[in-house]
Amino acid sequence: MTTFILIAGSLLAGLIFNFSKSLPKGSYKSINAWVLYIAMPALSLKYIPAITWSKEMLFPAIAPVIVWVGGWLSIQLYSRFNNISNATRGCLKLALGLSNTSFLGFPLIIAYYSEKELSIAIVYDQVNFILLSTVGIISAIRASEKEELSGGVLLKKVIKFPPFIAFIAALILPKFMDLSPVNPLLDKIIATVGPLALFSIGLQLKFSKWRTEIKNITFGLVYKLMIAPALVLLAAFIFKTKGIVPQISLFEAAMPTLVTGSLIADQYKLNSQLSNLLVGLGILLSFLTTAFWWYIMQILLS
Repeated sequence: MTTFILIAGSLLAGLIFNFSKSLPKGSYKSINAWVLYIAMPALSLKYIPAITWSKEMLFPAIAPVIVWVGGWLSIQLYSRFNNISNATRGCLKLALGLSNTSFLGFPLIIAYYSEKELSIAIVYDQVNFILLSTVGIISAIRASEKEELSGGVLLKKVIKFPPFIAFIAALILPKFMDLSPVNPLLDKIIATVGPLALFSIGLQLKFSKWRTEIKNITFGLVYKLMIAPALVLLAAFIFKTKGIVPQISLFEAAMPTLVTGSLIADQYKLNSQLSNLLVGLGILLSFLTTAFWWYIMQILLS
């Protein structure tokens, strides 16, 4: 319950400061800088070295890739029938392909299942984060540029992004040193990601503009909350797997849009208003849609 209050309270606090105009214009950019350049690298350094790969964990590792590819294909189809800008297309790739697997996903898994299932969720979460740090950043950079970037220029932009640097460091450093002594410090920094990211989104939300984005919002929410988990369910049928592993994988896929994806959309001047609306509305609706998917899984994946 405490986590749900924190989720709602952080978003509400941002909205209150937004509508009261109590903070200087553009204050959210400083908050975004903390989350993207300090807190997100801490996530990599804490969790990526702790991943233990096994055959059983292949499904939660594949599931986020299915969600990303499904989102990309859906956007390609959607853009054929709707005239959307590069900024909106880039925003949708981040919003549809990446899930809020930790800040919202972990508490809901504990609520519906138990804390021991988090070992499965962490694998999904870390692959989700790897996608954010690689193809997510590449998509954002390409969408933000007016001209097509060469491979070399694109690579330079990606490797200069702090979360990606931390991701590479988290893969290499544990081979030479033990990072566990700094975990208590990393935990404190990581704890700021959810509240600050949601507070920043609340500062930026402008509900007066939702009508101009209604078609994109509907498309994004339907894919993220319904089609994405359905694709993972289909994969479970194809691989003929049942039990707790595919259930947790599907549950993570059913989470709404990744909060930090919205911050990256703002960082690269994509359609951040659409991204923020998808995050805010997605969180509210997900409390209903995750209950629906939990019920479906008890019937089909038990």
